[in-house]
Amino acid sequence: MSESRVALITGSSSGIGAGIARRLASEGIRIVVNSARSEAAGKELAAELPDAVYVRGDVADAQSAKHMVQAAIDAYGRLDILVNNAGTTRFIPLDDLEGANADAWREIFEVNVIGVWQMITAATPHLRASDAASIVNISSVSATRALGSSIPYAVSKAAVNHMTRLLASQLGPSIRVNAVAPGLIDTPWYEGAEQVWESSRDWITQNTPLRRVGTPQDVAEATWYLVNAAYTTGDVLTVDGGRHIV
Repeated sequence: MSESRVALITGSSSGIGAGIARRLASEGIRIVVNSARSEAAGKELAAELPDAVYVRGDVADAQSAKHMVQAAIDAYGRLDILVNNAGTTRFIPLDDLEGANADAWREIFEVNVIGVWQMITAATPHLRASDAASIVNISSVSATRALGSSIPYAVSKAAVNHMTRLLASQLGPSIRVNAVAPGLIDTPWYEGAEQVWESSRDWITQNTPLRRVGTPQDVAEATWYLVNAAYTTGDVLTVDGGRHIV
């Protein structure tokens, strides 16, 4: 068996996750593709990559999280990289307090926060056996600014940032833990919220220093950097075309 590294990327059947899977695979990393629902797309991506398998699983379910990690071990005998990309939201105006009800908070936190925790908990014993273990959490610029698809979503990503720093302090030196905080990225995420997408894209294009929205490849490059940044842990890397300085 090749001793090349193995990466498990949650929510990787499309969008940012698929971009990360392709980027890491291009460097010879073996990939475990995952999705909670889009099985056909996940299997198609796994077949496209040089050395990949697909596992269906929902990060919000603790047993499913363990199953996904075990699938990586069963397929390749090791796990070196965990990318927590799976996420969810509801598009709720920030001033709609009633719309951001308890059900919305629970749904978003179960995936975006508890799901990340469950994946890390399941993966840590195996990552400790690697000589180059890295966890990268996909956060959002909404974690640090008063914006986002909803208040529960923004708060969930703030929790991911703090979790990243706390775990970096506890899992080192054997495991590095970092996060990428994307701004507006052109993905299927906005299906069903096209008006929100168009207005946000227009603002970004006109007002940010790089004058464009981001792509999954932009996030994938940042992820690849953090996977290999041997002296970096506890960092949250912003990828937003400069919006955070405007």
